[in-house]
Formats: sequence, C-alpha cells, structure tokens
Amino acid sequence: MAIYRLLKNRAFGPDEIKVLTTAYEEALRTLRLKDRADPATEMIAKKIIELAQRGERDPARLREHALRCLSD
Repeated sequence: MAIYRLLKNRAFGPDEIKVLTTAYEEALRTLRLKDRADPATEMIAKKIIELAQRGERDPARLREHALRCLSD
C-alpha cells in the first residue's frame, strides 16, 4: 500500500497515521481504485502526506483536497 510505504520515514504519531490512512482509504473507495499499483494511488498518498505536513488533520478535508488534486 502506497501510503504505508511513504509514511515509513515520516514523523507522524499513531493517531495521525490512522487519520492519514483513513483519508487515503476513503479517497480510493471514492474513486473505486482497487489496484494498489495504479499510479493514482501514490499521487493520492503523497498529497495527503503533504497536506498533513502542513498541519491538516481532518480526514474528510485530506480526502477532498487529494481528490481535487487529481482533477486539476
């Protein structure tokens, strides 16, 4: 799973990781992405992590911003 691999060397606590993975899973569900090798899954994971590094912790906002980045 892209997000777990990308979170491996990041300074997020367990609660934050739960929020990020929730946002990631919900984004993939919204897009009906089941193939974890699809490049879109990594783009979503990177965007969610980027937003979290800026301080965002709301899973719904993380998901929405990540989805919006795909449509831009």
